[in-house]
Amino acid sequence: MNLILFDDNRRNHLLPFTYTRPVADLRIGILTIKEKWEKLSGEKASFLTQDYLQTKFPLHKEATNLLIAGSILPDNDLFQAIRNLKAGEMLISGDTPIAAFDASGSLSIHPSNYQTVSYSAKFHQIKNTWDIFSLNGGALEWDFNILTSGRKSAPIPEGNTVLGNRIFLEDGAKVSCSILNSTTGPIYIGKNAEVWEGSIIRGAFALCEEAAVKLGAKIYGATTIGPHSRVGGEISNCVIQGYSNKGHDGFLGNSVLGEWCNLGADTNNSNLKNNYASVKLWNYAEQQMVNTGLQFCGLMMGDHSKCGINTMFNTGTVVGVSANIYGAGFPPNFIPSFSWGGAGAITEYRFDQAADTANRMMERRHMDFDETERKILQHIFDSTSGER
Repeated sequence: MNLILFDDNRRNHLLPFTYTRPVADLRIGILTIKEKWEKLSGEKASFLTQDYLQTKFPLHKEATNLLIAGSILPDNDLFQAIRNLKAGEMLISGDTPIAAFDASGSLSIHPSNYQTVSYSAKFHQIKNTWDIFSLNGGALEWDFNILTSGRKSAPIPEGNTVLGNRIFLEDGAKVSCSILNSTTGPIYIGKNAEVWEGSIIRGAFALCEEAAVKLGAKIYGATTIGPHSRVGGEISNCVIQGYSNKGHDGFLGNSVLGEWCNLGADTNNSNLKNNYASVKLWNYAEQQMVNTGLQFCGLMMGDHSKCGINTMFNTGTVVGVSANIYGAGFPPNFIPSFSWGGAGAITEYRFDQAADTANRMMERRHMDFDETERKILQHIFDSTSGER
């Protein structure tokens, strides 16, 4: 069955991260949602997403297709219910479409076009940006089990202090003179990833391929450092999608960073209000601050955004795509895409300047800022102009 992961009605609630990727390309745990479904099903998946993203994330369509909502995390029971669908049926939970057996090739995701089958068991869905870090522990456990089942870890080098036995190193992984505590959750060190000397890591934790934890870092679970990222300082319950840097001292807690982000030295974020009240966060779909119901919630930063040294982010701050933040004081709790400035004043970040910065950063990782990437950023720049 041809597997297609579609952007459902949670997409706008997951901005700014879904400005630059389909919902199912979000990383939570060790893998992206797409990679999870591929591991479980044994099939390759493609995306049904926004038109401006479809070139980078192509759709593969056949005469019959299995459509699955990209915001839903797989599990064995749910996958079995999806496999049991017959042609023309859709699996739903309440009014939430989960999956559909499209036998017409129409790629419809509307329940009215299917015979519906109710699913009453519990499942996990990424409904809001803060779910990415809130559900990261469970997702990391699931990924760890599916990735390591029947496999043997590369040896943990001598000179490290190891607590617990749920540590897995892929080929080429390096860990030097560090403390790894897996009694609170698994620790996964990806291919050619490296933990530098003096680091203290408390699971659950994932360091993805080619990523690095720098000297003397302190990391609390559940935290994921995406591929080709560099981190240091203190980190607690965060997800970094990939290709981003928090390379210096400073605190990052209960936060999500996109790709191609960079936090300047001694950047800190607050993740707890002084009055211990629930944190409110900007919601793009509702165009207002919404109550997360969480006491701990930090920074949500979209792809290609940067901040200067000593930047201070207040509790529950949302930064869009390609923002450049600097200066003394706390910047606003919502910083639109392509913003330039900070607490004093914010102006528009010219597109040519933003594109040039993206090109330079991607070149450093031997990646191309090609015409496809440029068109995606141009679309975001144009469509978010009303926010600036």
